[in-house]
Amino acid sequence: MDFFDIAETWSREAISAAQIVRLRNTVEQAMKSPFYGQRLKEAGVTPGSIRSLDDVRRIPLTSKDDLRSQYPDGLLCVPKAELVRMHASSGTTGTPTVVYHTQSDLNSWADLMARCMYMVGIRREDVFQNMAGYGLFTGGLGIHYGAERLGCLTIPAGAGNTRRQVKLVRDFKTTVAHIIPSYALYLGAALRDEGDNPAELPLRIALIGAEPHTEEARRRIEDMLGLKAYNSYGLSEMNGPGVAFECVHQNGLHVWEDAYIAEIIDPATGEAVPDGEVGELVMTTLCRQGMPVLRYRTRDLTRFLPGECPCGRVHRRLDRILGRADDMLIVKGVNIYPMQVEQVLMGFPEVGQNYLIVLERDDFRDVLRVKVEIRDEFFEEDMRKLHGLRERITRRIHDEILVTPKVDLVQHNSLPKSEGKAQRVQDLRERPAL
Repeated sequence: MDFFDIAETWSREAISAAQIVRLRNTVEQAMKSPFYGQRLKEAGVTPGSIRSLDDVRRIPLTSKDDLRSQYPDGLLCVPKAELVRMHASSGTTGTPTVVYHTQSDLNSWADLMARCMYMVGIRREDVFQNMAGYGLFTGGLGIHYGAERLGCLTIPAGAGNTRRQVKLVRDFKTTVAHIIPSYALYLGAALRDEGDNPAELPLRIALIGAEPHTEEARRRIEDMLGLKAYNSYGLSEMNGPGVAFECVHQNGLHVWEDAYIAEIIDPATGEAVPDGEVGELVMTTLCRQGMPVLRYRTRDLTRFLPGECPCGRVHRRLDRILGRADDMLIVKGVNIYPMQVEQVLMGFPEVGQNYLIVLERDDFRDVLRVKVEIRDEFFEEDMRKLHGLRERITRRIHDEILVTPKVDLVQHNSLPKSEGKAQRVQDLRERPAL
């Protein structure tokens, strides 16, 4: 096994032993904040009471509301003079969640990110172009420092400005890009519309993440841009990118268990679910000093994948994020996740890169409308073919979600596009007055 950090080669026994020691240390550090000091005292949890990894379940769960309640600095465990970085959630309304880092925290984060990148074949000879946003958003700076830690020539292009992105790729022979999935699809379509062949670009690897996407979307990105796209998972409360990452086999994301404890629980009961069963991911930091976070409810839905990975690493693997517990739509009493609709749509070669799920109300009944862009070469005047395509899409979506949608086929570039995270759902149903 070729590796960046010796911890990648650890056995299950070595991982578990390190996790117990680091969990005790993390509990001790977390108790320095008033919030966790009180929480842990009420639960009867002390560093000495952690005797096995099962004892992590004695620690109360932490929610996003808990983090918001401690805004701006109620969770700090070191003096402010020791902090060197602050990141915050990207929401534009309400109280944000804020995470602080010491220099040691940032060094650890950069090492984890470099480990991820090395695992998929990125080396210091590569030219890395970061097409993600910088600022309070963790994705840009997190991967940026990982690329520099690995020794790559790093281009901080930032998000958007497609023409400039393409010029930078061509002029500086960029071989690796960090890009969110919806923008990768947008970039490929934009190049094709300009008459360019995306596969002729020097790009060979894309790191994709920041928004849930299906395997079908990933394969389309790879086909359009002529590269390998590796799935990344992270969230600001756990640092940002680098929490879990695919290896070259693309069969699940290895969680770096020397830095985190991952659990999967039933979102309704909070109890652990059996391995292989889908539930809500819960994460605990093990190496952070400035602001450790214990048993954080990510709201992301996934599962642990069984079996061993051919790469030889035994750090547990997560399935791709299947949706979010708080993104669930209830239509006609049926629980639906937008990812289910995308999975169906991306299986049709006639479908373009953009779609929109619209929830409406008609005579007090829920209506699920799916607007789907069709590639120009398939948007023919023969209405019989379009009608047949609409019927096939309708039938496939119904089979997946057990609700019959109204499907609107629209021409390419008819739906609003964003160079940031894609907005896939509009809920136009009337809300009852409060």
